[in-house]
Amino acid sequence: MATPASGGSRLVAITRPLDRDVDVAAVAGAGGLLFARADGTSLGGRGEAVRLPLADAAAALAAADVDDPVARPGSGPVAVGALPFRPGAPADLVVPATAVVRSADGTTWLTTVGTEAAPPPDPATIDLDALVALAPPPPGPGRFDVASARPPADWCAAVADATARIRDGQLEKVVLAREIVVTADAAIDVAAVVRRLRLGFPGCYVYLVDGFVGASPELLVAREGSEVRSQPMAGTAPRRGDPVADADAVARLQASTSYRHEHQVTIDAVYDALVPFCSYLDFEAEPSVVALPNVTHLATTVAGQLSSPPPSVLDLVAALHPTPAVCGRPREAALAVIDELEGFDRGPYAGAVGWTDRHGHGEWAVAIRSAVIDGTTARVFGGNGIVGDSDPPTELTETRAKLQAILGVLVRP
Repeated sequence: MATPASGGSRLVAITRPLDRDVDVAAVAGAGGLLFARADGTSLGGRGEAVRLPLADAAAALAAADVDDPVARPGSGPVAVGALPFRPGAPADLVVPATAVVRSADGTTWLTTVGTEAAPPPDPATIDLDALVALAPPPPGPGRFDVASARPPADWCAAVADATARIRDGQLEKVVLAREIVVTADAAIDVAAVVRRLRLGFPGCYVYLVDGFVGASPELLVAREGSEVRSQPMAGTAPRRGDPVADADAVARLQASTSYRHEHQVTIDAVYDALVPFCSYLDFEAEPSVVALPNVTHLATTVAGQLSSPPPSVLDLVAALHPTPAVCGRPREAALAVIDELEGFDRGPYAGAVGWTDRHGHGEWAVAIRSAVIDGTTARVFGGNGIVGDSDPPTELTETRAKLQAILGVLVRP
């Protein structure tokens, strides 16, 4: 289908409220679009009304012919995407042909999208039961091969190299990631992976875009009206399931000079990137502790009021990404070290995943705890922030805890 930016028909969208709850993950299925959090706005999309280059998305959405009595953030046409880690790399957003959105207060609506040349169906004609009906699950794999793309000792050597450069003053922090390759004897059931992620990580943003799936705890940025929020995370400790041991790990995390420095570097970068857009902006004086099933993070909420007229959430994403939490600081120095030492192309891993509407509202998470699934193969990613006194074996252990979040739902013989 031609995009509006390339001369095709203008988008046409119809939104109607629903009087029943709908499972947005079932709407997305195995091949659709999903961005969902148990306590937040959740979106499931199916079909592709149009795929837009990132640079054209805001204008195409704003120019749409919209019938939208709901008139809330996320109603009308929405564009969903997973932006690559590498700044400036080509990126697309997808406008689903059918989308169900459920807001945090439970209000739910359905939007259909087409073009002037091929108008969308009336939402009232959509059979919701058929929309969310799940196909019988495939038998799935019975055997998996799990292998590190790079020997762990080599990765530890890269961490040691990075710490030496940081101590020499070449940069302040860098994030180095690992890649694990999972090969199965049958196609991996993407819908089952999504269901397991939602059950196991209800406090995370669970997402699915073009086979890229994950459960991220970290909010990059959200914009609703003139309000802006971000919750950067940096500093992580594994959880062992023992209350005493986990409490001790949290205490050591909070007291760690290294982790607190790593965390503050990220907070400062997020604040500096957002403050030019704001009439007011502040962040919590002390980081909070976010406990997930497998790890504990330090997190700080940054929030404020945007200046008028407020920028699009896509502008805020562009200003923030990549943060020191997934890249490092200074940014260009960190990117150069990643290119030299990491050893693989991140693609959408550690990029930004989320949605935007025609008014520039939206919510975007940092695309971590993720995998790219393609048939019988999955590439799984996890990374750590490295500072001058980082210890390579400790960093390796931390990556294993992060990787387990995805490996635990993928590898189910």
